Amino acid sequence: MIYTITFNPALDYIVKVEDFRLGEVNRTSSEEIYAGGKGINVSIVLRNLGIDNKALGYIAGFTGREIEKKVKEFGCKTDFIELNEGMSRINVKIKASEESEINGSGPSITEKDLEKLYIKLEELSNDDILVLAGSIPKTLPENIYETIMQRLNDRGIKFIVDTTGKLLMNVLKYSPFLIKPNHHELAELFNVELKNEDDIVYYAKKLIDLGAQNVVISRAGDGAILVNSKLEVFKSDVPKGVLKNSVGAGDSMVAGFIAGYLKNKDLVEAFKMGVATGSASAFSEGLATEEKVYELLNQIK
Repeated sequence: MIYTITFNPALDYIVKVEDFRLGEVNRTSSEEIYAGGKGINVSIVLRNLGIDNKALGYIAGFTGREIEKKVKEFGCKTDFIELNEGMSRINVKIKASEESEINGSGPSITEKDLEKLYIKLEELSNDDILVLAGSIPKTLPENIYETIMQRLNDRGIKFIVDTTGKLLMNVLKYSPFLIKPNHHELAELFNVELKNEDDIVYYAKKLIDLGAQNVVISRAGDGAILVNSKLEVFKSDVPKGVLKNSVGAGDSMVAGFIAGYLKNKDLVEAFKMGVATGSASAFSEGLATEEKVYELLNQIK
């Protein structure tokens, strides 16, 4: 089974305003509400690709119940922990001549709430996949990903970690199956300027040396690079299309990689599937659908 964890999910309230004016009453031309959060995005795209998974994490209040409802509407299984106080956050995304965001902070998560999650994670066993994605709320310890991987490290679980900075660097010793920084995040990890592809490959290999099994570096319109545990390097272009949506493209790449890998355990095919799925979300108003992914897959070289 594939499990995703979203510590701080949200309702993403997306509004389009033709001529947004600060300090005045503005009228929307369209409105949409989605369940948001990196782990949730991975779960939804996996389900769109026909792959069962279970979304874990925390919800609170009426917004939390709406998040769970929307995730279930995509056919995903859920096992969220409902907090007694607070409410899951609402993120407001204003699409006008420029895009602006107002992100909520979310509810507090206590040590007792964490223990409830640890109990659920005890169910995981050999060949399960656990996706740890995104930032964490301020109320959680900074080493939470590290703690989870340490507790489960001897079970044969494949860890996929999509986060940045210290959160990522501190888990490399537990040999995550896949990490997916973009090229900007890679530069920040080592506090360097990446001038060309050779620089990207050099520092991606350093992440392998530090413990990662597979590293995918996403590069937006310039494609992506995969470095595996044998230090083999694979480079991909991106298919042609019109960018419509940058939200969830990276999460979709993670979901596509998982889906591709599960077919025949081929890392290159997984990489191609990841690029196609990330592109499918980027070229759509919402998250990638199976039809759009396979439409793009044959274009990946």
